[in-house]
Amino acid sequence: MIVNRFENKNLIEDLLGSRARVKILKSLAINEELTISLIISKTRLNYSCVLRHLNYLKMKNLIQEKNFGRIKIFRYKLENMKARSFKNFMEIWEDDF
Repeated sequence: MIVNRFENKNLIEDLLGSRARVKILKSLAINEELTISLIISKTRLNYSCVLRHLNYLKMKNLIQEKNFGRIKIFRYKLENMKARSFKNFMEIWEDDF
């Protein structure tokens, strides 16, 4: 039996494989904290799509959800080295030369 050594790994393709996910991650990296309504507004994605990707990003520990009653705020986790590295990469990539 051949075992795929990449199975169950945190591959960069999984994170960056979705344009919608990158847009959400980018919006949170720039703004640090946003409500789901603001994320929807900034990314122009629908609610179910945003919610699905936010759950994925929480699972990967790149963002954190804070609840204030009925209001949920999503925060970019700069203390996470991978999240901080993505933000640095994004800033370098999108900087004018």
